[in-house]
Amino acid sequence: KVAHSLRELNQFEPGDYVTHVDHGIGQFIGLVRVEKNDVEQEQMKLLYQNGDYVYVSIHSLSKVSKYKAREGETAPRLSRLGTGAWAAMKDRTKKKVKDIARELILLYSTRKQEEGFRFSPDSYLQQELESSFIYDDTPDQSKATAAVKQDMESGKPMDRLICGDVGFGKTEIAIRAAFKAVADSKQVAVLVPTTVLAFQHYKSFSRRLKRFPCTVDYLSRARKASDVKDIKEKVANGSIDILIGTHKILGKEVNFKDLGLLIIDEEQKFGVSAKEKLRQMKANVDTLT
Repeated sequence: KVAHSLRELNQFEPGDYVTHVDHGIGQFIGLVRVEKNDVEQEQMKLLYQNGDYVYVSIHSLSKVSKYKAREGETAPRLSRLGTGAWAAMKDRTKKKVKDIARELILLYSTRKQEEGFRFSPDSYLQQELESSFIYDDTPDQSKATAAVKQDMESGKPMDRLICGDVGFGKTEIAIRAAFKAVADSKQVAVLVPTTVLAFQHYKSFSRRLKRFPCTVDYLSRARKASDVKDIKEKVANGSIDILIGTHKILGKEVNFKDLGLLIIDEEQKFGVSAKEKLRQMKANVDTLT
């Protein structure tokens, strides 16, 4: 803990927002020397609401971490000392986490009992798609692709998480899984956290699948109202095979004719309400995150 905290301390700049486990969100002012029992100690100086300060000994650094916010979030509000508001927020968060955990246990017990769709073994079109990939698969990529296919061909709903750095080739694995679903006349939903990413994935999927019998489209706030209406109709009648989009595709007005695969990119960036809807969608649909 201490080694980790000292490493993190080196990354702090005056003005950075930090979270103290006991006091809440404060602002890092800098390191100061404080005399205590005739011994000079180096301490972190943290600013809170109303100009209050907290001094944190370097021996208690494990209680302080850099404040982490969602992308695009504005500066947080500083906590107020001595009110109990921070403790109440922690209690509410713990309760919410327990509620989510309980719902997840129920979801996975339901999925264990559900009979999922058993996708067919690879078709010649699948082999053609994969052989058209301009790079050689890395060993990890081959292993991940094989594991996804094995899950899809089993009788249980897939729930697979693929982790990898940028450039690892996660999108290619997702494209192959999506096309495997489309080859069995199932629709695919690809959920992403931002409008920019939705368009990027639309370009990637479209480029890879342009020579194959597969219709790809995307839905985000960047689309015109007339396009959105048209897309929703096509999704409902099965004309669109793969729909890529932001949380808009989780709306009540988007009704898939026969959804077989849900692909989620960067699930950690979605809020609680989006995750609630995702859990409802996941009950018997193969899911690749």
